[in-house]
Amino acid sequence: MPHISRRAVIALLGVALCPSSAVRGQLVDKDPYALKPGEFTWHPERTGAGPLAIIVSLPEQLVFVYRNGIRVASSTCSTGRPGHTTPTGIFTILQKDRDHHSGTYDNASMPNMNRLTWKGIALHAGNLPGYPASHGCVRLPLEFSALLFSITHVGTPVIIANAATQPAEVTHPGMTLSAYAEEEFEHVSGHVKKNTPSPVQQASTGPTPLPLAVIISSADKRGYLFENGAEVAEGNVVIDNPGTPLGSHMFTLARPDDGSKGLVWHAYGYHHDAGGTAPQPNIDVIKRIRAAPAFITAMQSRMHPGMVLVLTDKPASSVTRTANGFVVMSNAAAS
Repeated sequence: MPHISRRAVIALLGVALCPSSAVRGQLVDKDPYALKPGEFTWHPERTGAGPLAIIVSLPEQLVFVYRNGIRVASSTCSTGRPGHTTPTGIFTILQKDRDHHSGTYDNASMPNMNRLTWKGIALHAGNLPGYPASHGCVRLPLEFSALLFSITHVGTPVIIANAATQPAEVTHPGMTLSAYAEEEFEHVSGHVKKNTPSPVQQASTGPTPLPLAVIISSADKRGYLFENGAEVAEGNVVIDNPGTPLGSHMFTLARPDDGSKGLVWHAYGYHHDAGGTAPQPNIDVIKRIRAAPAFITAMQSRMHPGMVLVLTDKPASSVTRTANGFVVMSNAAAS
C-alpha cells in the first residue's frame, strides 16, 4: 500500500484549509481527545506498510486508524442520530467508491465512500455538527476521508463500538484453533510467509492476498472462513469452559515469530452497549477454541498478515450477516 508522508499530506491539503471549515476538515497535531469537530491527525510516518484496522468510538464521536497496531491517524466524526442508530460490531470494507451518491437519500453526495454493509452503512465525507446527526453512516471530514480512502482496501476491518481497547500485541504459542504442536510451526509459517506481499507489492497496486476473515461464534459453536467476502469453509468448534463467554474480540495477524514458534497478533476488545467496558484482549481466549481439522487446513493454507480473526458470543445469523461478505456482530442497521 502507498506510504503517504506528512509533507505529501500538506501538499495534498494545500492552503485552502480553514479552521472554521468543519466539512473540509483541518489537519492538526494534537491529542485525539482534544480534537474539535472537523479536525483530524495524520501520522503515517509512525510505521511502515502492514495490516490496517479502524475503530469508531460512538460515545466520543472519534475515529482511530491503526497500522501494525500503532495509531497513525484520528478524526472527529458524526454517527447515526436517534432513530437511525449506527450499528455496533465488527465490519469489513465491502466496496469503495470515491464519488458515491446515495440511492436512498435524494442522490446525496457521499465522497470517499467505504461501504460497511449492503443496507447503507458506510464511512464517507459529510457534515460534522459535533454530535450524532447522520442516517446511520459515519461522516468524516472531507480531507480526512480522502486520505483514509487512499490507504483502505476491500477487507479492511472496522470496529464500531460503545467501548473499545487500543491494540495489544499478543503471541499465540502454537497453531491457532488447534492443539499446540510446535512441529507444525514451520508448515504454517511457510504458508504465512508465502502469502505475505513483498515490500514492492505493499507499496504499489500489485497483487496482494485476498481479504481473509475467520469468525468464531460460541452461540453457534461454529467457525466460518471468508475469503474476499465469500464463505469458503465452515465447521464445528469446541470451546473449553463453555459457560464462560468468549467476549467480543478482534485479532489481526501480524507475522510468524520464529523465536516463540507462534503467531503474533494485534488484539482488540470491544463492547456493544453504552456504558459497557471493552474486554482486555489476551491470547487465553484463543487457546480455549478447537476447530475441526478440515476447517483448520482451509484456514492455514490461506493465512497471511492482515487476516482477521473475530470471536463473539453472538450467533452468525441472517440478522447479523451481510448479504455478500462479512458477518456483522451487531444490532441490525436502522432502515
